[in-house]
Amino acid sequence: MSGDSEKTVYAKGMAPQKDGGGSKPWLPWLVTAVVVLLSGVAGYLGYGAYSMQKERAEAAEKSAAEARAQTVGTEQARKALEAQLSQQLAAKDQKLTALEDERTRLNTERDQLQQAVQEKDAELARLKATYEEFEQKLKSEIADGEIRLSQAEGRIQVDLVDKILFDSGEANLSPRGSEVLARLGTVLSKVENRSILVSGHTDDAPPSQRLAATYPTNWELSVARAVNVVRFLGEQASVPPSRLVAAGHADTKPVASNANAKGRARNRRIEILLIPDLPAGKKGEAKTAADAR
Repeated sequence: MSGDSEKTVYAKGMAPQKDGGGSKPWLPWLVTAVVVLLSGVAGYLGYGAYSMQKERAEAAEKSAAEARAQTVGTEQARKALEAQLSQQLAAKDQKLTALEDERTRLNTERDQLQQAVQEKDAELARLKATYEEFEQKLKSEIADGEIRLSQAEGRIQVDLVDKILFDSGEANLSPRGSEVLARLGTVLSKVENRSILVSGHTDDAPPSQRLAATYPTNWELSVARAVNVVRFLGEQASVPPSRLVAAGHADTKPVASNANAKGRARNRRIEILLIPDLPAGKKGEAKTAADAR
């Protein structure tokens, strides 16, 4: 078949196609499906990542909230502990201050007690020296029983029977009485920090008719004798008058029985009592001491 175009015979139903391929209508749908599928996968993956991120963020926020709460709790606990410690320290400081005050008080009391003991020892030494000097100055009268010397509770007492100071029934000092008081005054004039209480005492016999006009009762006689002794000590023996006190007790404070001459002789006496000076408000103790005898 020369000169004719070559013809190809196709089976029935098999139509010849053009070069470059035929039309494919399903391809866009495929692409769309693939895009949608990829989008879904991406969305799923993105949502999963978002969910994980969100969970992580929530967990982090929760952790942060818990940390903040713990921090707040810790801060509150710290403040509470600081307040408690501050209170404890304040209480300890207060206790230490109280202990320091107590120690200061005890030290002060100790020093005062030591000073009081030293002063007491010195006072006892002075009292002993005074007592011994009385013994020396009045040795003969003490030996004859005309003067009694005693010491008790920081006090010295000198008891003089009336016959060595006064004539019978008299209130004025006899020459011998003045001499005895002069010797006594040399000791009393050196006594310090003591009051000198001079007390007159009688027996229960009333003054004689001769003396009744001057001394109606034993009260006047006992007081007059005490006053005359005080005046002599202050004016003639250089005893400071501010230390002298005179008192009369008549026959109210006997030291022996008035039923016999010996007892009456002992009751007719002058007592000279040396007592420590007393703080303000206690001066009445001198009178009480004398009244108690």
